[in-house]
Amino acid sequence: MPAATDFKDYYQILGVSKNATPEEIKQAYRKLARKYHPDINPGNPEAEERFKEINEAQEVLSDPEKRQKYDAFGQYWQQTGTTGARPPRDRQGVRVDVGGVDFDQYGNFDDFINDLLGRFGGGGRTGRTSTYRTYTGGDRAYSDFFANVGTEVPAPDTEAAIALTFAEAFHGTQKRLQIDGETVTVRIPPGAKPGSRLRVKGKGRPSPFSQQRGDLYLTIEVLPHPFFQFEGDNIACEIPIRPDEAVLGTQVKVPTPDGSVTMKIPVGVRSGQSLRLRGQGWILPKGGRSNLIVKLQIVSPKDLSQVERECYEKIRDSTTFDPRVALQEVKL
Repeated sequence: MPAATDFKDYYQILGVSKNATPEEIKQAYRKLARKYHPDINPGNPEAEERFKEINEAQEVLSDPEKRQKYDAFGQYWQQTGTTGARPPRDRQGVRVDVGGVDFDQYGNFDDFINDLLGRFGGGGRTGRTSTYRTYTGGDRAYSDFFANVGTEVPAPDTEAAIALTFAEAFHGTQKRLQIDGETVTVRIPPGAKPGSRLRVKGKGRPSPFSQQRGDLYLTIEVLPHPFFQFEGDNIACEIPIRPDEAVLGTQVKVPTPDGSVTMKIPVGVRSGQSLRLRGQGWILPKGGRSNLIVKLQIVSPKDLSQVERECYEKIRDSTTFDPRVALQEVKL
């Protein structure tokens, strides 16, 4: 049994209140994961340990069943289905009163479950052997003592999150994770996207009844990139061009995830206009590449040479083009 000093306040680790919504928990996790990710803090053991705590807290608080169990039993939440576990107590060591039940009359939590099963016709202390259903996504046997009695017990799956850099997500990588004290090596295939899930067979938690292991499901987080952003299946970037390039057209070098390509800028483009580079975007699950969306941003020079200033003044004085002519028709 863990000592009281071993208790980890997952709410405090993520910096949220006990009444935080799932969305608030998710946002807090993402912010902290980016800050303490080992790739952002290479060679920093304190950041690595903090990153592990953040993932551990998110794994519990993002799962409704685990969070309910954690809120009810505190540091003993993982022991509610373990033979020999003492009755649950709160963080100050005071006996927890769940629904008016006096836990002091039971030797361990299994005795409590068996007693409940006896009350509801499931055998309990009468000596009849019963099995309990464990829900996919977490061990909920503690809150479903007598549901589906007699059915087979599936192994519980484990949910976790993993943060990748843009390069790791695009090219694929291998990661070593600490899951419940076990080191698991996971291969991330090329083209992982934010929110995608990766299944690792047989690396989930063992069932508290059969000891059969479930699967590990990893939710992918991709850290922000300073140049590329996701837009659905495509990725997007912004390219600055000069006013003369926008007017006359030109060719520019555009970075892509695996090198630069030349793109033609047509005559008369406007600021904010998007052009498409086909097959230069993200790796698709079924093969091939999505598109790279290039957004044009016309940038005016601040420091002009005397020749440049004279040319711009000459254009201003001789042009007949009025981009605001349509504004004359605007009225309430």
